[in-house]
Amino acid sequence: MLLGLAAVALGACTDDAPAAFETTTFDGSVPRGTSFDAPSAASSDDVQPEGFSTITARITETDGDVCEVCVWLADSSDERARGLMWVTDLGDAVGMVFRHDEPVTERFYMLNTPTPLSIAWFSPDGRYAVSTDMEPCLEVPEGGCPLYGPGVDYELALEVFEGGLDELGIGPGARLELVAGTEGDTCALASASAATP
Repeated sequence: MLLGLAAVALGACTDDAPAAFETTTFDGSVPRGTSFDAPSAASSDDVQPEGFSTITARITETDGDVCEVCVWLADSSDERARGLMWVTDLGDAVGMVFRHDEPVTERFYMLNTPTPLSIAWFSPDGRYAVSTDMEPCLEVPEGGCPLYGPGVDYELALEVFEGGLDELGIGPGARLELVAGTEGDTCALASASAATP
């Protein structure tokens, strides 16, 4: 999906869960120097993220169960702007996490993102804030591509293929944290599973 954060959303951090996410439009303009060229494999059906590392994410599900999953990591402005653009295959990862070093209110768009996505935002302490589904925007319409924002401050956002949040147990009461020391070029969890007889 393409998730980027091209605009600043309105809203402030509160202890209450937001009533809803907010949507406006994106006119297709992007920060100067940002390249959104299709990867060489974009003509195939199996386009995976390129140029991203992976990291292990620990999810405390709504029922209290804890699981660890591999996610792609977007933690620079260029990576966050590109996100899951052109991607049709997540490989061994379950999605992509967008990490900020401080609370932000940036919104996401789906330009050049062929796969419908679900996104969840997490407050600075890792608590689930709100989620929504996002539709592809392969051509910028006259009114612009929709922008999706949580309406509250967040430091982490997790994008998965549409419907995947429920499978991960992400909803009200869930928490997300990134496991320190697990960043790498490939999914450590997948490698460990493959090595186990």
